[in-house]
Amino acid sequence: MGATTSFTIDARHPALAGHFPGSPVLPGVVLLDETVRLVEQARGDSGVRWTVGAAKFLKPVQPGETLTLEHEPLPNGSIRFAVSSGGRAVAAGVLRPSGTERTADAGPASEPRTSDAHWAGARERGSAMLTRVMIFLSLALGRSVARVLLYGIAGYFFLSGPRARRCARDYLRRALPREPTVIDAFRQVFTFASTILDRLYLANGRYELFDITIENEALLRSIVARGTGAFLLGAHLGSFEIVSAIGRRQPGLRVAMAMYEDTATKLNALAASKAASAPEIIPLGHLDAMLRLRDCLEAGGFVGMLADRTIGEAPAQRVSFLGVPALFPSGPMRAAAALRRPVFFMSGLYRGGNRYHVVFREIADFSTVLRGERDAQVSQAIRRYAALLEECCRSDPYNWFNFYDFWHDAAGGAHGAGA
Repeated sequence: MGATTSFTIDARHPALAGHFPGSPVLPGVVLLDETVRLVEQARGDSGVRWTVGAAKFLKPVQPGETLTLEHEPLPNGSIRFAVSSGGRAVAAGVLRPSGTERTADAGPASEPRTSDAHWAGARERGSAMLTRVMIFLSLALGRSVARVLLYGIAGYFFLSGPRARRCARDYLRRALPREPTVIDAFRQVFTFASTILDRLYLANGRYELFDITIENEALLRSIVARGTGAFLLGAHLGSFEIVSAIGRRQPGLRVAMAMYEDTATKLNALAASKAASAPEIIPLGHLDAMLRLRDCLEAGGFVGMLADRTIGEAPAQRVSFLGVPALFPSGPMRAAAALRRPVFFMSGLYRGGNRYHVVFREIADFSTVLRGERDAQVSQAIRRYAALLEECCRSDPYNWFNFYDFWHDAAGGAHGAGA
């Protein structure tokens, strides 16, 4: 990688006193602070403030461990770094000069890195008051009456979102075997609205309202019985929340959702406040996220993630999707590989009325993958995930809920899988 230096965090560091008593583990923030200090020292920078553009933690660090830091400059002014201990990866990421625009870790600075410019910063339409009114009416009057009201709400968002309509039409043109009509576009919006409404009932434990079928249910039972934990990767396709209903039929299926907190909708928060037992949420981007993922898996739990949207400078891989190259995040697969767990594709496809069909397919099993084969296996698993997603888009095209230009940088240069 470039410059290399070794360092050790003293066992008497004040941050270790409460992290954790009797079994101290070096906090990620201390590791990052020392990384920044060493990078500045090696570069002789004065007056440059660095921010962490991306970081992942792959292994707990004990006080007194000898660590090796490798770092190299990138064309856009950022610095890629990797920390290891005894040849095993500890942490990796990117440092960015404070005040610079987000750009790719490789490639021209003017090229959009990922789709986050189109979805992560988008302002949510609608009002909190209208949402509360809709929730009250839905719970008071029942699902049948609420679905009648849903036509008006879906119509409003369909008519008031010209950009979303254009992007949806572009997607439907790829997924359907014909030119999409206005009815096709509205049907996609109404399908999305239906799953949002049903999310309210699922959050309140009203599972009896739904007719749910599960593909490969015997395989799902065997994974639960094994008790070793696994990753469940979904997408903004259909209803991933339907997994909570599956848990009722599969005793022992405990799912913790790993997600970016600031992308949750207003309805998510309001519905969760009504739930008798809200699902565990592991916030991504926090320094202890990897440790919490590991703890959940070691307890035999499942970690659910949506793996179709890239964000910021997080590593991504370009693969063919619906006939055109698109970027998919590599972080979820890399996390599964680092934690040596199997990965499954899981999504609840809405098929009208109260019917949902849950697709459950194996993507990869990283429990036996050798370290030297990991990168190749991760790349293959991402392609497998994209292929399964494409299969569902063609079988149930109106279940796709990415209402932005998913392929906006398809013509750009290839990006690597990241640090």
